[in-house]
Amino acid sequence: MSDFDALIIGAGHNGLTCAAYLAQAGLRVKVVERRGVVGGAAVTQEFHPGFRNSVAAYTVSLLNPKVIADLKLAEHGLRIVERRAQNFLPAPSGRYLLTGAKYTARSVAHLSKRDASRFDGFAAELESIADVLRHFVLRAPPNLVERFGAGAIREGFAALGTANRLRALSLEQQRLLLDLFTCSAGEMLDARFENDLVKALFGFDAIVGNYASPYAAGSAYVMLYHAFGEVNGKKGVWGHAIGGMGAITQAMAAAARAAGAEIETAAGVREVLVEKDRVVGVTLDDGRSLRAKYVAANVNPKLLYTRLLPKDALPVDFRRRMQAWKNGSGTFRMNVALSGLPSFKALPGSGDHLTAGIIIAPSLDYMDRAYSDARQHGWSREPVVEMLIPSTLDDSLAPEGRHVASLFCQHVAPQLPGGVSWDDRRDEVADLMIATVDRYVPGFAASVLGRQILSPLDLEREFGLLGGDIFHGALSLNQLFSARPMLGHADYRGPLKGLYHCGSGAHPGGGVTGAPGHNAAAAILGDHRSLFTSRG
Repeated sequence: MSDFDALIIGAGHNGLTCAAYLAQAGLRVKVVERRGVVGGAAVTQEFHPGFRNSVAAYTVSLLNPKVIADLKLAEHGLRIVERRAQNFLPAPSGRYLLTGAKYTARSVAHLSKRDASRFDGFAAELESIADVLRHFVLRAPPNLVERFGAGAIREGFAALGTANRLRALSLEQQRLLLDLFTCSAGEMLDARFENDLVKALFGFDAIVGNYASPYAAGSAYVMLYHAFGEVNGKKGVWGHAIGGMGAITQAMAAAARAAGAEIETAAGVREVLVEKDRVVGVTLDDGRSLRAKYVAANVNPKLLYTRLLPKDALPVDFRRRMQAWKNGSGTFRMNVALSGLPSFKALPGSGDHLTAGIIIAPSLDYMDRAYSDARQHGWSREPVVEMLIPSTLDDSLAPEGRHVASLFCQHVAPQLPGGVSWDDRRDEVADLMIATVDRYVPGFAASVLGRQILSPLDLEREFGLLGGDIFHGALSLNQLFSARPMLGHADYRGPLKGLYHCGSGAHPGGGVTGAPGHNAAAAILGDHRSLFTSRG
């Protein structure tokens, strides 16, 4: 007898999404979480007395509207507001680019009339392909299977559906799709625009969370991946969850509990239990064993298959490939408490630009040098920094007159050269990140009242993000779509019966989307119905 129908490892947003859908369908569901709070990397915590912020994940756009609606997250307290301006890119020269409904056209034209004439066309091209991605986000990609049978027939229809959707694209759109999956963002942007800040606007999306140069093959896909989001029905818009990212996962947890799911924190998994060729439950760190018909893992696939499963339970070739699963985002994350709002040299004083994603990376060459420097030195001496000041949109995060800022910093090496530990370099690099912002915002360093630092090693220890990888695996061509996490297992089912992937290591990938959790739940429910149909 099983204690539960479904057991979810990890109470991050995808685990909670999967749990809520399964519980809504009537299954007995248990979620176990190693940390003392739910939410995974999407949590809001006090990091300095009186100052709260989204600790790791920090902004909203990719969260799927169907997940929001199905789980009734608004009824459980979630409210998302859009930025009043979308992005602000200052340059050392004092020039800047500001984007958003009211700002983009005028700001781009001020920098380059030629780029202004091309900007809307390129944005529309990206949006047309982003619509293709949206179509595939909430469904399993075609899954390659070896033997003919019901599974092969099912996957054949899935492949046919995919082909029909792609066939509906014009030939030029198909060419663009191919470029976006295989080319570098840099070469595509250089071919279209002349101004460095305009190119940097798109190029930043190609390297955020991606430890690579914007001129690396495949970086164009990462750029595209960040374009398929929406906020409150507006495509391509970014926003803020009132109360921080933890408001999302608290609403998800409430939805799961309301449907009957049980969630236990401070309950880490020591081992996944296997009997013959089937997963039957887990053993927790405290020695308890929990049994379930279905086990869904909301953890990095490499962590699952190399640390939590018995080595002899897996096919040799499968385990070998999982050991080579590529991780590493090049990410260094900080939260800072500020005595007041920053004032930029390029655009002094307050304004909508302070609600935007503020990108300190004035050119593609700057980003390319940052990556090369990190590869050689361990971190870039001129790093890429995105700063958000969510307290401009949400006064619940800081005392009156004070503010909080998120610093999402690229590029740093997931592992430092020469065996040096990030614990020995954390503060030095944090000082560099603040000094980098200070060059654009005189007095910024002096305004910092307190700070929270998360190196790649901290992100791994605290949140299970191997190598600090925010995506649970690089978004490279060999780790996408039908190859995520591996050819033959893109349908959210592992190599052992009863085991499923519900985290960002499954299609469509990382970011706070809820899509892998939604899709894994669909796979589990499909198998559950088939099981009872066959018994009936």
